Amino acid sequence: MTERPATASGDGGDAGDAGYPTSPDQGETLLALDGLTKHFRNDGGFLSGLTLGRDVDGLVGIDREWVRAVDDVSFEIASGETLGLVGESGCGKSTLARTILQLVQPTAGDVYYKGRNFAEMGREELRRQRRDMQMIFQDPQSSLNPRMKVGRIVEEPMEAHGMLDAEGREARARELLERVGLDPQHYNRYPHAFSGGQRQRINLARALSVNPDFVVCDEPVSALDVSIQAQVLNTMADLQAEFGLTYLFITHDLSVIRHISDRVAVMYLGEVVELAETEELFEHPRHPYTEALLNAIPVPDPRAPGVRGRLEGDVPSPIDPPSGCRFRTRCPELIVPGDYDLTPAEWANVRAFARSVDRHEFEAESELAVRREFFGNAEPDGEAGRIVDEAIARLLTGEWDGAAALLNESFADRSICARGRPDYEVEPERDVDRHFAACHLHRDGTPPD
Repeated sequence: MTERPATASGDGGDAGDAGYPTSPDQGETLLALDGLTKHFRNDGGFLSGLTLGRDVDGLVGIDREWVRAVDDVSFEIASGETLGLVGESGCGKSTLARTILQLVQPTAGDVYYKGRNFAEMGREELRRQRRDMQMIFQDPQSSLNPRMKVGRIVEEPMEAHGMLDAEGREARARELLERVGLDPQHYNRYPHAFSGGQRQRINLARALSVNPDFVVCDEPVSALDVSIQAQVLNTMADLQAEFGLTYLFITHDLSVIRHISDRVAVMYLGEVVELAETEELFEHPRHPYTEALLNAIPVPDPRAPGVRGRLEGDVPSPIDPPSGCRFRTRCPELIVPGDYDLTPAEWANVRAFARSVDRHEFEAESELAVRREFFGNAEPDGEAGRIVDEAIARLLTGEWDGAAALLNESFADRSICARGRPDYEVEPERDVDRHFAACHLHRDGTPPD
């Protein structure tokens, strides 16, 4: 497990108090993650994922590349609550869910369920434990066997865990079909006879057949029409109240998250960057990435002023993520290095210049043209100005890569955002206990202006 820096409040990083808030209004802790990590080998093809390098003795060695899908994630889920997990595609949400359920083995870290560590369980004990933990998958069609009748599909988990006899399993399957809003008389139909929303209800009935306490919902409504999504979500909420279920609800749809979740965790490039009670996070986001996600939500009013938020750049590769804060390469609030005395306008111009150089977004026709394009309103002086001068000189001789490297090493890499992993507990704005934000803007314990 990666060692955590101290939080702004001085908290450490164990599973019970890792800077990630738990819900104050729910029951006891049902699930706790402590530094959960999952890396995959980069096996894209022959010799892929292998890099050559020399050791201290000058000998050539071969290193293997790893995809860091999930890195050092810690949080708790209380019994009876719904924790929403949100983030853009490829950020590690589904991998985290599968690692929690031990469908893939973690690279490091621990998963505690009802106080028991999965790593200490034997194979048979872990198999019995899975009866308490079920999963609803994203695609309601591919997750159902088209050659099996829906009654048999719902009964299959009960049979696998030795629950009831054949007559009892059929009775329970019919009862569950009715509970999720389907006709029990459809017990002998095949999946193709149902709509997408009805198939997802079948998936829900199958998950509930073994009386689980914890259900992972991996994008359960993203493949459904909007008109059907609300019906399925309401059914899930009713079943949660009836059976006392605990949900980990994964989606990229923030409106769905706000509707169903008690708390929300935001993931970016394999890490949790913010976690708080739902309304606290939506009304008072404390991480720039969360703010960008919220600003990107479409407003259903053509008269509404303003432009939707847009992040610069692409998501970095999980094979070689940025040091420190992983969001820093796209962050609009990257902190100016303490080595330089720059005004906000000067720092904004330096960052825009460095970003454009890195992407070759302009033609360096002359020094005057470059300065007019990037530094017309504010140009740095002193050491920062000297570095900019040298970068422009390199551009004029065609050394674009050299100029980009100079700017990156002199500015972005010297920011505190690049030098330490952020891990802070900030003061909530609402009447809730805790609010976690992985952003160095909160390094002094106070919110940014």
